[in-house]
Amino acid sequence: MQDCNVHTVLRLPRGTFTPYSPGVKANVVFLQKGLPTESTWIFDGRSNVPGITKKERPLTHEHFKEFERCYGNDPNGQGKRKDLGEEGRFRKFHISEIKERNYKLDITWLRDETLEDANDLPEPEVLVAEAITELEAVVDDLRDILALVEVNGGNEFNE
Repeated sequence: MQDCNVHTVLRLPRGTFTPYSPGVKANVVFLQKGLPTESTWIFDGRSNVPGITKKERPLTHEHFKEFERCYGNDPNGQGKRKDLGEEGRFRKFHISEIKERNYKLDITWLRDETLEDANDLPEPEVLVAEAITELEAVVDDLRDILALVEVNGGNEFNE
């Protein structure tokens, strides 16, 4: 984020790459080389959106209309934009907030109401695949911590 302006992240709906990679959370990251990141805009196209399926609910241009309006006309994301607040899909996060999150951009602020109704829950294989993805991410984080402990001899944790 020091060498590129990571100005926008588009969170794609669940199931975007099903059946090829079911349960994978997919994002499109927009960046501009040569400038540091000062803030990143995130568009949540995942929460409160029915999951994508290959036949019944395929991904269409309609899914991107609101994002296109929010993104604006400037290809480098420098046009006038509006933070839609905690109830909206488009939010701006300052680099200081991103650093506090250890540069993790999977920021969720909308309560996903589609998960409240048992009839709207994703298929079990999608839920299992999402759980596996989350667990793999946790295992990766634990491996990073273990590597730090081994490199530093545990000194960071003894203070």
